[in-house]
Amino acid sequence: MTTATIKPKKAKFFIDYKDTEALKRYLNPNGKILPRRITGVSLKKQRRIALAIRRARFMGLLPFVIR
Repeated sequence: MTTATIKPKKAKFFIDYKDTEALKRYLNPNGKILPRRITGVSLKKQRRIALAIRRARFMGLLPFVIR
């Protein structure tokens, strides 16, 4: 019988449209969504971030343009 090592589970990347403080980190000073090369997240996570930002904007939690 061999002993199997248990790998620790990675923390799931969960971004919520209601968490505006977390979403603001992915916006530039003008309110545009930062690209992947600057944020350093994967394509899948970048899509989730963009979707959450769009939802928050639609719900009125984030502005479309910051002046």
